[in-house]
Amino acid sequence: MNRIFGSLAALIVIHCGIAAQSVSGYVKGDNTRAVHGATLTLHRLPDSAAVKFVAAASNGQYQFEGITPARYIVSASAVGFQRVFSQPFEVGEAATISLPTLQLVLNVRSMEGVTVTSKRPLVEQKVDRTVINVEASVTNVGSSALDVLEKSPGVAVDKDGNISLKGKAGVIVLIDGRTTHLAGNQLADYLRTLNASQLDQIELMTNPPARYDAAGNSGIINIKTKKNRQLGYNGSISGSYGQGRYPKANESFNFNYRKNKFNLFSTVSHNYYHNYNRLAIQRRFRDRNTKEILSVFDQVSNMQAEGNSVNTKLGMDYFASRNTSFGIVLTGYLSNRDHGNLNITDISDPAGALVNQTRAATGSRQTWKNFSSNFNFRQALDSLGSELTADADFLLYGTKNNQTMINAYYNENGNTIRKADTLLGNLPQQIRIYSAKSDFVKAISKDVRFEAGVKASYVKTDNNAQYDSITYGQQVPDRNRSNHFLYEENINAAYVNLSGSLGKKWNGQLGLRLENTNARGNQLTSGQKFDRHYTQLFPTAYLQYKADEKNSFVMNYGRRIRRPDYQSLNPFINFLDRYTYQQGNPDLRPQFSHNIELSHSHRGVVTTTLNYSRTNDIIQQVIEQNEDRNETYVKQANIARQRQLGLAVNTSLAVTKWWKSNVFINAFNNRFDGMVNDTFVSVGATTVTLNGSQQFSFGKSWTAELSAFYRTAGVEGVIRSRPVGMVTAGFSRQLMKGKGTLRLTVRDIFYTQRFRGSSRYSNIDAAFQENRDSRVMNIGFTYRFSKGKINGTPKRRTGSAVDEQSRISGQN
Repeated sequence: MNRIFGSLAALIVIHCGIAAQSVSGYVKGDNTRAVHGATLTLHRLPDSAAVKFVAAASNGQYQFEGITPARYIVSASAVGFQRVFSQPFEVGEAATISLPTLQLVLNVRSMEGVTVTSKRPLVEQKVDRTVINVEASVTNVGSSALDVLEKSPGVAVDKDGNISLKGKAGVIVLIDGRTTHLAGNQLADYLRTLNASQLDQIELMTNPPARYDAAGNSGIINIKTKKNRQLGYNGSISGSYGQGRYPKANESFNFNYRKNKFNLFSTVSHNYYHNYNRLAIQRRFRDRNTKEILSVFDQVSNMQAEGNSVNTKLGMDYFASRNTSFGIVLTGYLSNRDHGNLNITDISDPAGALVNQTRAATGSRQTWKNFSSNFNFRQALDSLGSELTADADFLLYGTKNNQTMINAYYNENGNTIRKADTLLGNLPQQIRIYSAKSDFVKAISKDVRFEAGVKASYVKTDNNAQYDSITYGQQVPDRNRSNHFLYEENINAAYVNLSGSLGKKWNGQLGLRLENTNARGNQLTSGQKFDRHYTQLFPTAYLQYKADEKNSFVMNYGRRIRRPDYQSLNPFINFLDRYTYQQGNPDLRPQFSHNIELSHSHRGVVTTTLNYSRTNDIIQQVIEQNEDRNETYVKQANIARQRQLGLAVNTSLAVTKWWKSNVFINAFNNRFDGMVNDTFVSVGATTVTLNGSQQFSFGKSWTAELSAFYRTAGVEGVIRSRPVGMVTAGFSRQLMKGKGTLRLTVRDIFYTQRFRGSSRYSNIDAAFQENRDSRVMNIGFTYRFSKGKINGTPKRRTGSAVDEQSRISGQN
């Protein structure tokens, strides 16, 4: 650890030491219109080596910070335009350069056989979010969306697939600005089937503005998929094969066609995976009063999962006029998964002598079906950015899950001591979601913007868990385990937001969101019901101060809510073996948090963020047990209040013309205080997470990347986790005159992504170790094609909000 911290500290010092001055300017297109998203490249003379890359803002402005004294030129490029260059200029020891506006020229020649590519930095640090450009990382080839998240700055994924951001659980994951309405294992399973080749960017927002839903204790992760609006047609074909202990493969096809007022786009992808997982659990059952050991369980589960999934998307945009557009997007998702588990549990007395053994064979076949539709509208009201947008969505999820569990019982000598038993489970689930929203943006002046919007959603879930036991060859309904649960939820929301300049060096933003929640639950089997209604206000505030050309400060505050997941409210039972299962909790309440952040950016190279948050009634996974039946089960509960204090440092720099470095360090202290199993529990720990990516360029066609993450020991609710880390390397080669890209990566080279943890409180005494099929070698190839003419600036919006590139397009 001392070596790791020393190396990272040295790298940060190097970054700070070689940073110097700034270069800024504007880039315009036809009719002096800004070209939002144009790529600006800073080249060092005389060899024209690329030093830095930035994307232009919505008004065409760009800025390079941390520039060392030398002679440079700037180039600007965008799809549909010819690349242009500035005049050479000199950066001195104390110079701040403001360049003349760069005027892009339309490229009207045929695009057949020409592939337009641009380079973007891996990590972009913006005022209210961190942006990860997925394709900028060579090691993302063959990966899933969950793999990409796992190595993103500040993101952690635990052994059950739960996602946290900067040490806080309860993050909301969006796809193209739209809520997935999934959580926990269901969300993790979906993200595992989403290919990295389909992704464009990942936005990490720890304190989102008022236009976003207030849900998410730790903030929002927005996964943006790829789109293209070029006239004519264009697309790509990708495929990859991975080999770990078992094979994995994925293929995808993207196509876009634009002519006159119509734009058509589609995506089809397939994913195959065969995974392995070994889970070992040691449990000591203790007397609730005396804490003496009653028995010891040593359990080993060897699990395999094999599945296929298909994602499809079909959409159309109609541009009725320059200011008016309509759109529709249809998406579908189908997944089949077979899961098998061979489980052996040794049961010993307090002295460690084997008493008996249980051998369980558990299998399940799961089928996921999803259909979603989105209709959207956008009306531009003036040339300053005022607009009116509207979206309407319908989503349908259907799940079938058939389970079989067979338990056989043996004594210490391996002889059968009782008749084997069989449990059959049929767990269908259906989720229907209806949602509509409208947003209004008014540019009061060039520097002041007013926003307002309304949203309404209705969700209905139907979970019917049916269990049967096999007794002497007869199938008998198991009434104690079966349960039929219905849940309805209606959320109505409205918000206002005002942002703009407060002076020469000050900018501010103030927002207020109101959300009214109405939730009803009905357990048809037992007759238990609940009916909850509450209305809450969620303020947000941002204040930015630009001290000088080198230093800027941002302070923000937000209040947020985390509502219980639909699956967590469902009192279902999902078995690992006879003694271990997962159970829902219909008594869960929402949790509320207050989050404050203060960040400082130095020369655009080093960004430091200090954060504090306080959460009441935090929802966390807890372990409970029944000593009489030797059963242990996991469920979500409102266990405590949480306090977190954290410090994060992010550095990004072109060390040389062939080496780019990104390093992220996050240290945070979590403390939980509350009642668990009628016992007061107080646990806390300081955790440090490290993410690093080093990218290397060799000539015009070869690139390489070495990335790693490491997380020290920490605490997640009442579970203490041990250190975990991973190293990944990859190479990339451009082929076929830039149309093709060949990539080779090795993930988790040293096979160190192994989860270890323990939970000890009250009469709970458990430890676990988990090994997954994480070391995988991938080879992938992408081919891009295009044909057509570009005779105007492509329309970038698809009927969604200004700050979201593609809300209308989601995959669920």
